[in-house]
Amino acid sequence: MTAADMLGYAAGALTAFTFLPQVLKTWKEKSAKDVSLYMFIIAFVNEIMWLVYGVMINNWVIILTNAVMLVMSGIMIWLKMRYNHQ
Repeated sequence: MTAADMLGYAAGALTAFTFLPQVLKTWKEKSAKDVSLYMFIIAFVNEIMWLVYGVMINNWVIILTNAVMLVMSGIMIWLKMRYNHQ
């Protein structure tokens, strides 16, 4: 593994968990009142596009990073819908 590969995986891991603090806060507080649903819908669609692109060029940094981001965005959309309708 090259230094560029290691940097790419490290940056991807950090990027992949960008939404984790918001997911944990929303889950803990059981409130998504101040969370923008549209932001996470846009992020979700964006992650799908990046994931497909990563598969097309066979780049595992892009694939793994955006797969995790897709899950985080999906969880936030689910939490927003769940806690907004209670």
